[in-house]
Amino acid sequence: MFKGQPKGLYFLALSNTGERFGYYTMLAIFTLFLQAKFGFSAAATSNIFAGFLALVYFLPILGGILADKFGYGKMVTTGIAVMFVGYMCLAIPVGDSAAGIAAMAGALVLIALGTGLFKGNLQVMVGNLYDDPKYSAKRDTAFSIFYMAINIGALFAPTAAEKITKWYMARDGFSYNGDIPALAHQYLDGTLSSDGLAKFTDLAAAQGAQWASDLAAFSRSYIDSLSGSYHWGFALACVSLIVSVLIYIAGRRTFKHADVNAKQEVASGHAAQVELTPAQTRSRVTALMLVFAVVIFFWMAFHQNGLTLTFFARDYTAAEATGLTRIGFDVFNLVLLVIAVYGLFATFQSEKSRGKLIAGLVTLASLGVLVWKYFASGDAPVEILPQKFQQFNPFFVVALTPVSMAVFGALAKRGKEPSAPRKIGIGMFIAAVGFLIMALGSIGLPVPDALAETTGDYRVTPNLLIGTYLVLTFAELFLSPMGISFVSKVAPPKYKGLMMGLWFGATAVGNYLVSIIGMLWGGLPLWILWGILIVLCLISALFIFSIMKKLEAATNA
Repeated sequence: MFKGQPKGLYFLALSNTGERFGYYTMLAIFTLFLQAKFGFSAAATSNIFAGFLALVYFLPILGGILADKFGYGKMVTTGIAVMFVGYMCLAIPVGDSAAGIAAMAGALVLIALGTGLFKGNLQVMVGNLYDDPKYSAKRDTAFSIFYMAINIGALFAPTAAEKITKWYMARDGFSYNGDIPALAHQYLDGTLSSDGLAKFTDLAAAQGAQWASDLAAFSRSYIDSLSGSYHWGFALACVSLIVSVLIYIAGRRTFKHADVNAKQEVASGHAAQVELTPAQTRSRVTALMLVFAVVIFFWMAFHQNGLTLTFFARDYTAAEATGLTRIGFDVFNLVLLVIAVYGLFATFQSEKSRGKLIAGLVTLASLGVLVWKYFASGDAPVEILPQKFQQFNPFFVVALTPVSMAVFGALAKRGKEPSAPRKIGIGMFIAAVGFLIMALGSIGLPVPDALAETTGDYRVTPNLLIGTYLVLTFAELFLSPMGISFVSKVAPPKYKGLMMGLWFGATAVGNYLVSIIGMLWGGLPLWILWGILIVLCLISALFIFSIMKKLEAATNA
């Protein structure tokens, strides 16, 4: 898996790990921040969230165009600087007035612009490392490793966000309760029903007996404390960017040869790439456009994790984990599981007996520590904050990457490995299964608009969301790293930056369509919302299989 890869891959991957840690720390709390600080409705929050994600993934088109003209490395370093300013602006608590909303919007534009300059161009440089015939056969493996590095950063982000929230609120004498922010805003706006008022009074008293007699002061104090904790979470993203740029600068000599676009290569007199005919270029661009059209609907479904799946975690999922489920809500337990998985693979793949012994001991030690931690903690339930569920997707990516690579490697040896377009089609089918799990688990739950007056026990087991994230991760491993690898391989040389940008442009459209489910969040039964996503994923899968011959022909053109 890691053997024989160029050193530049690891520096580029770790640079992205640092940047993604900050981004996913911000994303884990973003929708919660919008509703807690500004009191936005689900529909307004959905539009802002989807608009921001769309901008984040649309601007790599601009970044690609600029990189094709001025160079990939220049755009990467400029992007980090712009992102840093954006996160710094978002971290400043400027209030919830119209000016505060405008400042927040400006910060989001800067973050999106910086990401657009950074993200796609870093991945083009990874692809350029594998234009060398010495490494070309390792391209798909490289992008799986690169994708795994992204998710290592994302794995720790929800825990960082949760720790900051708990620390800051405890300093103010509060504890987190996901029901309070919406009720507090309704109380201050004078829209809280009598049943909602009784529920709110009980929740306020649980935070401190004195608050039950002054709900207005409690509402303002709680909102300010929770919002303040989120601002500190955004500040952490600034720190992660500093780490990211230091790694990038330290490793620059290992990937300097990949920081050359087609224009620069021709100017240097070292152009080695064969120019495509107009027909080949047209065939490849057409194939890429068809793939882009399909992945729009995957990202529309997948990025519900930061929106409606977070709403579901906050409003419909048990706030505590018990039994074996507790293991998953401690990120260090997840790290131990990852070590055990990699140790197990190393045990079978090591060529020397000493290597097998060391790998086996590491596996047993990590599992032993995990078992000890589980029994030492007793039977006490673990408190769950809604953003914590977002750690399961990156955990599954990191843990399952060697599994997927082993399976694809075994198939490749037999000459039966699916092509990248075929893997994308399979991924769409798997995504449909993920939301089928949500649909079945949501049958009988109250609609979101009725939650303020609902007092019965309607919350479901956390395992429903965990299982959904597991299946969606399988879909992601079939689709996302393979899609990026496909683009880097098929894109005409002089349009590499643009084509990678358009991959993210398709992601941008999908991210904006995320808001459709968010805007429908209210009066419809939840199983209908998940059903919409199931149908879209199935239609997309059928479409890509119907054009498979054209896609595979373009790959070999």
